[in-house]
Amino acid sequence: MSSLKSLRGKCAVVTGSTSGIGWGVVTQFAKAGCRIMLHGLEKESEISNLKEELANLSHDKVAYSSADLVDPEQCKGLISEATSQLGKVDILVNNAGVQFTAPVHEFPPEKWNWLISINLNAPYHLTRSVIPQMYDRKWGRLIHIASAHGKVASPNKSGYCASKHGVLGFSKSVALESAGTGVTSNCICPGWVLTPLVQKQIEKISKERQISLHDAKMQLLLEKQPSGEFVKPEDLGDFAVFLSTDAASQITGASLSMDGGWTAR
Repeated sequence: MSSLKSLRGKCAVVTGSTSGIGWGVVTQFAKAGCRIMLHGLEKESEISNLKEELANLSHDKVAYSSADLVDPEQCKGLISEATSQLGKVDILVNNAGVQFTAPVHEFPPEKWNWLISINLNAPYHLTRSVIPQMYDRKWGRLIHIASAHGKVASPNKSGYCASKHGVLGFSKSVALESAGTGVTSNCICPGWVLTPLVQKQIEKISKERQISLHDAKMQLLLEKQPSGEFVKPEDLGDFAVFLSTDAASQITGASLSMDGGWTAR
C-alpha cells in the first residue's frame, strides 16, 4: 500500500477506457489517486456519469477525449490535450484495441489496415508523442495491453495476432531505448477477460449449441484457459497500477501474462 502513495498526483491516460478492460484499468488508477484522461468514442455528454464516478474515486481532476486513434494527428492531439488539461502525462496505458476474424485469403485489406492502425500504429504514435516529457521529468510508465495472442496464435486471427506480436516487440525496443532514464515500458498479456463483448460470445454459443450459459462459458474458457476462470478487468487494472509504482521501477521490457495458464501449454 505504501508504494501506491507514489501515484497520488500522477496523471494517467488510458485509451479505450469507457468500457471493458479499459474501464477496469482506469478505475484502479483513479483509486490510486491519479488524475485521469478518460478516452472513448462517445460524446462527452454521454459519459458524464463515468467522469463523475472517477472523480469521486480519485478526488482529483478527470478529463475526456474522443480522439480517433486511426488518425496519427489525433493521437498526437490526445497527448497534447491531456498535458494541457492535467498538467502532464506520467502514465500511458495503450489499451484501445479492435478485432476482426477471417482466413487470411478472405481478410479484407481495409479491415487489416484498420486493425493495425488502432492496435499497433496508435501505441507508436502515442508513445512517440508522450515520451519526451517523460524523459524530461526522468519518470514515466508505458503500459501496453497486449494479449495472449501476442505470444501464441489462433486461426482466423492473423491481423490481431500480428498486431499484438508487434506491440510486444515495440515495447521491448522502447524499454531498451529508455533504460536508465526512469521510464519503463511493459506489456500485460491477458487471456479471456469477461467483458460485454465476450458475454455476447457466451450467449451466442449457448443459443447455437442449445446449452446453458454456464456450459457455454466453460466450453469457451477451457478450450484455451486451463484455470476455467475469466480474468477480471479490475485485476488487469491492479496489475497496471503495480507496474506504475516505484516497486516496479526495475521491471521493463517485460511481457507479463495474466491468462489463467493459456500460454503455459
